[in-house]
Amino acid sequence: MRERTVIAPRLLDWYDRHARVLPWRVPPGQGRADPYRVWLSEVMLQQTTVAAVKDYFRRFTTLWPRVQDLAAADDAQVMAEWAGLGYYARARNLLACAREVAARGGFPTTREGLAALPGIGPYTSAAIAAIAHDAPETVVDGNVERVVSRLFAVETPMPAARPRLRELAATLTPALRPGDFAQAMMDLGATICTPRNPACAICPLTGDCDARAQGIAAELPRKLAKKPKPQRHGIAWIGITNSAVLVETRPPKGLLGGTLAFPSSGWDGSDLPPPAPADWRDIGTVRHVFTHFQLDLRIATASLDRAPARGRLLPLAEFDPKALPGLMRKAWALAFPAGPLPPGHDG
Repeated sequence: MRERTVIAPRLLDWYDRHARVLPWRVPPGQGRADPYRVWLSEVMLQQTTVAAVKDYFRRFTTLWPRVQDLAAADDAQVMAEWAGLGYYARARNLLACAREVAARGGFPTTREGLAALPGIGPYTSAAIAAIAHDAPETVVDGNVERVVSRLFAVETPMPAARPRLRELAATLTPALRPGDFAQAMMDLGATICTPRNPACAICPLTGDCDARAQGIAAELPRKLAKKPKPQRHGIAWIGITNSAVLVETRPPKGLLGGTLAFPSSGWDGSDLPPPAPADWRDIGTVRHVFTHFQLDLRIATASLDRAPARGRLLPLAEFDPKALPGLMRKAWALAFPAGPLPPGHDG
């Protein structure tokens, strides 16, 4: 590594000319960002790609343009709008945090104050403090870890390298424009210092990169071999009447917590019977990958003519498959590939 003090000026100069245009971002030189929009985007971006988040962010900020609006929103509507983004504990924490911020009268301005809010950890608190309040905090996500591991040629495999990468990243954070610097590091990792085939020839820091000098940039960060994910099995029941579909709201905590779903069993640790007496027909299996396991979920369907013992009958006129989490959308698509059924269908 050459002189570290040149890193921030070089990167900020590059960022001023090449910053990504993102719906939650204020372009460089145009003032500070709204902490609500920074917070919302950072929560959505956790383990989710920028491309996947953009439309969700626009929809959320159209429906709820201020944190006070989100705080007053109906839980079920927020969960329905979140459907498809995954990691549903984020949506529950989003509401809890919005309500606490609204009660306080606004977001705290320090990392410590932000970290005390529901669902805000070290990374998100640092990001909001730096980007919205220009506090000299070091923001380290996966992109930044990759950039730093290459700049300093850190060969310790991930995740063991993380503490050292955070320490090294902190040595680069400038006192001036720390928010822009944080976003510049993210942009560099997302567009040039990419996981595969990094574009070192056009990188603004190519002359400062130890891994580039050693010819190992593309090999870093090193990672330990992943263990195969365990396999789980279960069943979901899709019951239909002429005018309604059988659904339930998942328990607030746990897998797919708080989401609209079809009654199911087995895959989440439960051992439950079918939700209604009916001639259930097995129509096949859908596969879904969670963070810690893979799932094969058998799907059974039936026409219902008796009241269910579990769940509730939602009128088809009010049912929107897009409000379901991804796993349940797959189940519905298997059962009804032609799309939503109209009220009064023939079964």
